[in-house]
Amino acid sequence: MNAIKKTGHIMRKKIVVLDDYENSYEKLSNWSAIKGLADVQIFNQPLLGIALLEKIQDAHALVLMRDRTPLKADLIAQLKHLEYVVFTGTRNLAIDTEALKQRGIPISYTEWGPSKDSTAELTWALILGLHKRLIEQNKLIIENQWRNQHSLLPVLKGQTLGLVGLGEIGSRVAKVALAFGMKVVTWSPNMTSERAAAVGAESVSLDILMQTSDIVSLHIVASPTTKGMINQEKLALMKKDALLINTSRSTLVDTGALVQALQKQSIGGAALDVFDIEPLPADHPLRSTPNTLLTPHLGFVAEPVFKSFTTGVVESLEAWLNGQAIIRPLP
Repeated sequence: MNAIKKTGHIMRKKIVVLDDYENSYEKLSNWSAIKGLADVQIFNQPLLGIALLEKIQDAHALVLMRDRTPLKADLIAQLKHLEYVVFTGTRNLAIDTEALKQRGIPISYTEWGPSKDSTAELTWALILGLHKRLIEQNKLIIENQWRNQHSLLPVLKGQTLGLVGLGEIGSRVAKVALAFGMKVVTWSPNMTSERAAAVGAESVSLDILMQTSDIVSLHIVASPTTKGMINQEKLALMKKDALLINTSRSTLVDTGALVQALQKQSIGGAALDVFDIEPLPADHPLRSTPNTLLTPHLGFVAEPVFKSFTTGVVESLEAWLNGQAIIRPLP
């Protein structure tokens, strides 16, 4: 057993599980074996600053849900007992992996499950919800009203969908657009005409995409080179009635510039699933901008995805507690 002998008895390991907003870990997987070997604390609300440190400072293992809680070098340095970190999914940009490696702390990750399908589905839910003004139309009914001046709705057939990024999610989104009879244009730093044509799209420059698309949807990996790429200049290129959809990463968009464009109604609207601060602060201006559809980062939040997450976490922790080889170690 991976435990500490101290003064003639065995001290149990402490495992802290962060950011289980969905109460998914114990609902979707069996923790009985882990709880037989270690003390487990699962937190369902965000923890920040001193409150976070107080809860994790004596942890031997940390479980992180995606990149909801950053684990940076200054925090890692204060975790004197930390021996092991597990995060869900295959990539986490909020962890200082080098700081952990310098301490010799192994890191495990989990499989994804059908998260790309889930995100593609949510993308289309947002596109259709915003395009058809479903929230506004539903509100009319709830308030005992009927149609209004916004009930003369457009159709997708014949419109242009601009995809910034054409990976696994973008390609799925493109197929649905073609089924609706839309034209699809795409751009990414390494896009080729052949890659675009393989999914029925046309490769164009980013500026042309922003200028000609009726709907712009973001599906590109966040990186230092893509941070803030949808800025005031790019937003100014969009048609006055064009829609911006983001189910990728908030860092792709200059949020201040987007808020300004929505307030001035220089673009038609935005549907967002990702935000600079999550949960979104109560006083954030996006909560009151016109024709804005917001969801609480649901792209990857689906039961089969979380089943894969929680199962992977449990098997990783069980192996670690039993002194077995680390499962899915981060290189």
